[in-house]
Amino acid sequence: MTRDTPGLWAITAPDFPPLEPLTGEIEVDLAIVGAGYTGLSAALEAAQAGARVVVLEAEGVGAGGSGRNVGLVNAGLWLMPDEVEARAGVESGLLDLLSAAPAAVWDTVERHAIDCEARPAGTLHCATDPAGLRALEERARQWQGRQVAVSLLDASQTRARTGTGHYLGALFDPRAGTIQPLGYARGLARAALKAGAVIHAPSRVTGARAQGGRWVLETAHGKVSAARVIWAGNTYGTGPAANESLTIMPYFNFATDPLPEDLRKTILPGGEGAWNTATVLTSFRLDAAGRFIIGSVGQLGRVDTAFHEAWASRQMRRLFPQLSGIPFAHRWFGRIGTTPDAVPRMVETGPGAYGVTGFNGRGIGPGTVLGRELARTALGLQSALPALPVAKTDALRKVRGAGYRLGAAALHLADRRR
Repeated sequence: MTRDTPGLWAITAPDFPPLEPLTGEIEVDLAIVGAGYTGLSAALEAAQAGARVVVLEAEGVGAGGSGRNVGLVNAGLWLMPDEVEARAGVESGLLDLLSAAPAAVWDTVERHAIDCEARPAGTLHCATDPAGLRALEERARQWQGRQVAVSLLDASQTRARTGTGHYLGALFDPRAGTIQPLGYARGLARAALKAGAVIHAPSRVTGARAQGGRWVLETAHGKVSAARVIWAGNTYGTGPAANESLTIMPYFNFATDPLPEDLRKTILPGGEGAWNTATVLTSFRLDAAGRFIIGSVGQLGRVDTAFHEAWASRQMRRLFPQLSGIPFAHRWFGRIGTTPDAVPRMVETGPGAYGVTGFNGRGIGPGTVLGRELARTALGLQSALPALPVAKTDALRKVRGAGYRLGAAALHLADRRR
C-alpha cells in the first residue's frame, strides 16, 4: 500500500466488483461526476426516484476523500451552531440538515444493509487545555439550547470513556459515531447500482458544454448527454469543477495491527470516536478488529512521513502508555477541502449543472444528506437543499494550503523535543 492510497480501509473494506469505463454515447436524465459520498448518495436517491442516472468516476468508488478519512460520522460543522447560522443564515436550513446528518447515515446503512462497521456509539470531543474546555462548554450550551442531548463530561468521566487521563473534559455527542469509510462508499455504490444507476470508472470527465438545453460530458472514450449534472468531486474534482475555491488541508492516519483483547478493553471501551481541541488536532479511534488509529494534519511525503510517524508514535504513548512499543502497520493520507469561513459552497457551471463542495473535514454526514438533496433538486422534487454561498476562485488557497502542511510539519517536528 503506497502513501497516497486509502491504506487500511482498502484492505478491510468489502470487495467491490470491477467497473467498466464509459464507451460510446449515452443519454440520461442526470449525470453525476464523482463516486464519493455526495455523488453516490445523489445517484441512489435519483435512481430510486426512477431517473436514468450515470456516475462518471475518474479512478474508482471512494478513491478520494471518501476512502481516506478517519471514519467519524459527526453532526453539524467544525463551527459552533450559532456561528453556522450567523454565516449561512438561519433561513438556509443548513444547521438543521447537518444536525440530522448522522441519523441519515445510520438509516441508510440499515435500510441497504451496508457492511461498513457502523457503530452509532457517539463521539468525544476532548479538551486539551482550559481554553478548549471553555469552548466545549459553550458548544454544549448552544446545542442544548436547540434541544440536542449532548453532554459535557468532567475529567474523571472523560478518563473513564476514553481510557486516558490526558484531557480536562469532553463533549459527548450521542448522534454521532464511526464507520469504515470506504466500506460505506462501496455500500452506497452497491445500493445505487441495485436501484438502477450506472457507474463508469475509470472515466475522467475531460470536457463539459451546454448544448441545446442539455449538457454534454466527454470522457476519453465516451460521451454523455444529460438534462442535469451534479459535480461531486470535492477536493479531488478536476476539469470544469476543479474547485479553485478550496484550500487543501492534508490529513494523515496511522494504524496498528489488531490489539490484544486486554489492551483493546482499556481504550474507548464504549466504542466512540474521539478528537481533541488542539489547533493541530489529534483524532483517535478503534476499528471493528481492534486496530488503534491515530491521525492529525499533515501530508505523508518524502520529507514529511518520518517525523509525522514519530509524532504519532509519541502521541499514542502519551495517551495510552500501555501501547508503548507497538508499531504502526498502516499509514495513509487524504485531502480536506476548507473554505475561508468553514461553510460549504455551491458549485455552479451553468444552468442545471451544480454541486456542493468544501465540507471542511465533515464529509460523511454532509455528503450523504447534501447529495440526496442535490438529486431531489435536479429532478424537480421537493428538496431541503440549503441556500449556500457560491464558490469563487480563492487566489490565496495554495498559500494557505502550504501553510497548513508546513505548520503541521513544524509542530510535529518540534514536538520531539518535549
